[in-house]
Amino acid sequence: MLYLIGLGLADETDITVKGLHVVKKAHRVYLEAYTSILLVGKDRLEAFYGRPILVADREMVESNDEAILFGAETEDVAFLVVGDPFGATTHSDLVLRARQLRIPTQIIHNASVMSAVGATGLQLYNFGQTVSMVFFTDTWKPSSFYDRVKENRQIGLHTLMLLDIKVKEQSEENLARGRKIYEPPRFMSAAQCAAQMLEIEEERGEGAYAPGSLAVAVARLGASDQRMAAGTLMQISGIDLGAPLHSLVLLGKAHDLEREYISEFAISRDVFDRAWSIQFPGKQ
Repeated sequence: MLYLIGLGLADETDITVKGLHVVKKAHRVYLEAYTSILLVGKDRLEAFYGRPILVADREMVESNDEAILFGAETEDVAFLVVGDPFGATTHSDLVLRARQLRIPTQIIHNASVMSAVGATGLQLYNFGQTVSMVFFTDTWKPSSFYDRVKENRQIGLHTLMLLDIKVKEQSEENLARGRKIYEPPRFMSAAQCAAQMLEIEEERGEGAYAPGSLAVAVARLGASDQRMAAGTLMQISGIDLGAPLHSLVLLGKAHDLEREYISEFAISRDVFDRAWSIQFPGKQ
């Protein structure tokens, strides 16, 4: 049996009782380590689970899945995923490959950013399409996210922005030369996301949002030191919320209860109130 087990958002204790039971009895345990990360290291997981853990990087999961699936027809293999197992399409693909080999699968779910973002006080049924923001380079600044944000805003829905992480990535030079030399890990901040959003709005000029548009930045969702900051995109582009992981929510139409909740996270209450009165006239 191949088990895909969600680990939750923060640390080793977020695993479910059902998931921990499987981990303790599995023949092999893999940790997927490139679509997201926990806020603690592999050593903490191994100590809590009482098991050695094999790290599964992008290359293994996408190009060498045979190593993960080997023997799973007759023995239990646990594949650990930060958040919920179906938070990334890669994991659906792994299940499909297991089915092709007639390997039975079982999914053990857990909390993910897609549900835990409700901690911002923004109502989940008011969210539209979730989009990803990647690190821009001097020569590559993709703006496909902009169209999805614009569509959400046109029908009054909030937009959850999932921010890029770079783990075990190679530089273009090392990739071209075939050298297995990896860059240090990088994690996009909410500030960088907001700055890149403003850069694309200035370039495209279609009014999907503006420097004064309200958003909520989130850091280390689900952890004991979780932080949130509500303000304009311009404000958020200049704040430091500390260590990763970060995400950002751009507001669509907002309810008075949502305003009351997120105002507690306001970077500046005066700026927040002015921006609210402009974005939502008549909803004071």
